[in-house]
Amino acid sequence: MALQGWKKVVVIGVALVVVVSTPFLWLLDGPETGQFVGASVQAAAGVLALLWAILRRPEHGPTDTVNFTGDAQTEDGGAAITGIRRPGGDGEGAATAETTGKSTAKGGGSRSVSGIDYSE
Repeated sequence: MALQGWKKVVVIGVALVVVVSTPFLWLLDGPETGQFVGASVQAAAGVLALLWAILRRPEHGPTDTVNFTGDAQTEDGGAAITGIRRPGGDGEGAATAETTGKSTAKGGGSRSVSGIDYSE
């Protein structure tokens, strides 16, 4: 799930406030060396995590795979598909069809596909 638009801005804003607030509160009371180092490390880790979350690429969608399908036949306007149907290229991720069965169509308006069907 990728955040879009204003939701992403809100999440980034809240994350920045959280990342900055804790080390800032530590440093308000005159920090000692250990507290200063701890606050610096925490702030750096928070910034790196935030950058990773913002800059990472979205995952690709699912992979549709079909292997060793049986045969299919249709008549009189039907469709015989022994692979994957993705009308107009809908769907995310990759689609592969290997060793699909024989697809046969008979009669007017019939069609057959042995592989990946991108038709509307």
